[in-house]
Amino acid sequence: MKEKISVLLTEEEIKARIKQLGEDISRDYAGKELILIGILKGGVYFLTDLSRAIDDSVDVRLDFMQASSYGDEKCTSGVIRIMKDCDLDIKDKHVMVVEDIIDSGRTLSRLLVVLGDRKPASLRLCTLLDKPARREIEVDVDYVGFEIEDKYVVGLGLDSAQQYRNLSYIGVVEE
Repeated sequence: MKEKISVLLTEEEIKARIKQLGEDISRDYAGKELILIGILKGGVYFLTDLSRAIDDSVDVRLDFMQASSYGDEKCTSGVIRIMKDCDLDIKDKHVMVVEDIIDSGRTLSRLLVVLGDRKPASLRLCTLLDKPARREIEVDVDYVGFEIEDKYVVGLGLDSAQQYRNLSYIGVVEE
């Protein structure tokens, strides 16, 4: 049985905010090379849109990592697994991790330590959604699309047991 989904953020709101984030990043990294590391699977939608919103004053490279504490469940297991590491050498490079959502902070805090140990010139974090009410481990988020309440959300890459990633809006799963 499919869950009922109510719209939290429209496609138009999301596009406008991503455009603004792209302008901010373009200004902050003008004339530099920037490696965007998207966190799979959900982050690929946001990464794609964000990378196109960054203007050509920035030399953008893309890479990916895959880590999870959820699997096919709706609640975190608390165990972080890195299933795919990035391929590019990030030593002395400007790096930005691009995530779809930050809630507990567990996964991102571990990834940031792993990446920081590789000695990038800078390491920053950009997320489409920030859910600070669920934070268990603090992470510094440099670019935030939207701060949201503690609701279970889907769409634009976010899933419920691998469903709803393809929605063009962010929706709340009604229990």
